Amino acid sequence: MMNMMQVMQQAQKMQKKFKEAQDELEKSEIISKSANGAVEVVLTGQGKFKAIKLKPEAINPDNPQSVDIDNVEMLEDLLTQAFLDATKKASNQMETKMKAITGGISIPGLF
Repeated sequence: MMNMMQVMQQAQKMQKKFKEAQDELEKSEIISKSANGAVEVVLTGQGKFKAIKLKPEAINPDNPQSVDIDNVEMLEDLLTQAFLDATKKASNQMETKMKAITGGISIPGLF
């Protein structure tokens, strides 16, 4: 039977591996495309929104040449900021609700 010290060492190793996996997922990117690649969304490996990319044909499929690239970039920036803000608000709301349930006790991995 393992003694308490061995159990603690194993728990520390698992915690380190868990942290390394989280860091790796945070650095990785998941890219999804729709409309034959006209719309591209980028998330981290943890599922956090990172960016959106649009091609002119996503805005005007009948005449993509009429779409100004500066307007496309501005729309990408506006959408990115809106998604990031919504994600932050949702995270804050979840954290508030979880703290109410746990009485303010921080439970790692819960929020």
